[in-house]
Amino acid sequence: MIIIDAIRLGNLPNIVTYNTLIAGYTRFVSFDAAYSILSRIKEAGLTPNVVTYNSLIAGASRYSLLSQCNKLFEEMIQLGIYPDVWTYNTLMHVFFRNGRPEEANKIFSDCFGGGNVLPCTTTFNIMINGLCRMGYISNAVRFFRNLQKNGFTPKVDTYNMLINWLCKSGRVGKARKILKELEETGHVPDAITYTTMMKCCFKSKKIEKGFEVFMEMKSKGYTFDSYGYCTMISALAKVGLIKEANLCIEEMIRTGIGLDLVSYNTLINVNCKEGKLETALQLVDDLGKCGIESDQYTHTILVNGMCRVGDIDGAERHLKHMEMTGAKSNLAAFNCLIFGLWKAGQIEYAMKVFENLEQKDEFTYTVMIHGLCKKNMFFPAAGMLRSCLMEGMKVVRSAKWAVISGLRASGYTREANNLLATIQTAKRLRY
Repeated sequence: MIIIDAIRLGNLPNIVTYNTLIAGYTRFVSFDAAYSILSRIKEAGLTPNVVTYNSLIAGASRYSLLSQCNKLFEEMIQLGIYPDVWTYNTLMHVFFRNGRPEEANKIFSDCFGGGNVLPCTTTFNIMINGLCRMGYISNAVRFFRNLQKNGFTPKVDTYNMLINWLCKSGRVGKARKILKELEETGHVPDAITYTTMMKCCFKSKKIEKGFEVFMEMKSKGYTFDSYGYCTMISALAKVGLIKEANLCIEEMIRTGIGLDLVSYNTLINVNCKEGKLETALQLVDDLGKCGIESDQYTHTILVNGMCRVGDIDGAERHLKHMEMTGAKSNLAAFNCLIFGLWKAGQIEYAMKVFENLEQKDEFTYTVMIHGLCKKNMFFPAAGMLRSCLMEGMKVVRSAKWAVISGLRASGYTREANNLLATIQTAKRLRY
């Protein structure tokens, strides 16, 4: 509408205008709507440029349309539009995201190896993060070392990325060496660096090490806000160290740090995990008295906490209360309710809640499929899985194999093989 008004006033749009439209359409409307702007560019007597195609490739990447990314790349080459570093970065990213590291590595070798297009820090980060995401962490470290040998000076975000993935893979010692190297290079580790290390130590039950990292972080001024404390409290609560989490809460309150929504949600979560629902609900009341409005995460924590202690009725009442007060639909909270119903053995009711949900996500289907498998209802689980695949819904691998292994264990080998073929076909169609 704005463009139409501009044309009427004699202000003709240029290629920058259309490129901006494409970027907006891919993010907020659809890829097809964005691609249709190409014809409008040509009608206006303009020529699309590398930014135009980079925006379209990025949009196709956002919707995991790998075949469209390839077609767009070929199309821009045919039009004589030379790809730049961001074209290749986007293609590498989409290949990694779709589980095809070989193609991503080939792009890096072929497109940046000749020296025609120079890679940037983002290029290297995409490679390191992509390799780690695919499980090739040792390869990522070797790639990182080769870059250093060739004169690349990594920044803090690259170090943080490596530390994060090394921690996730349980290589705490290696992560600490990278942290030490970061300090020796003259870079200053930031809050993300320390919180990553801290979470890893707690997760691997190295409590003393976690406290050491926390104290080091605190001595450098990173934790004199709620963020550092909440990170530590959440990590402690996650591994079941409720007593230590409460001590940390007391220290946070003692230091006079003002509690924000994240702080309250963290405290509510700790109390729910400890089974102290009354205290959790009191904190919600305190939240309102402070003039802070609770968010969907607050309600999800409460519903999950109620389901955890078997108070399914309380969880339902809270969801109804949310609807009555005009709160936005909270799919995560309903997922928690469905999970709680399965644990309580209320199968029919879980199915009813599932069927009545207008919106469903990957976790909703995962809970349902796993629940059906645990009750040896493998045929309904297989039917649900097929429906997901037909709708283009991504289903986690554990749910797929729960159905296939369940069918095989029950003697339905043929049905299991047919389902596996359907999964493989759906995967190929996505590419």
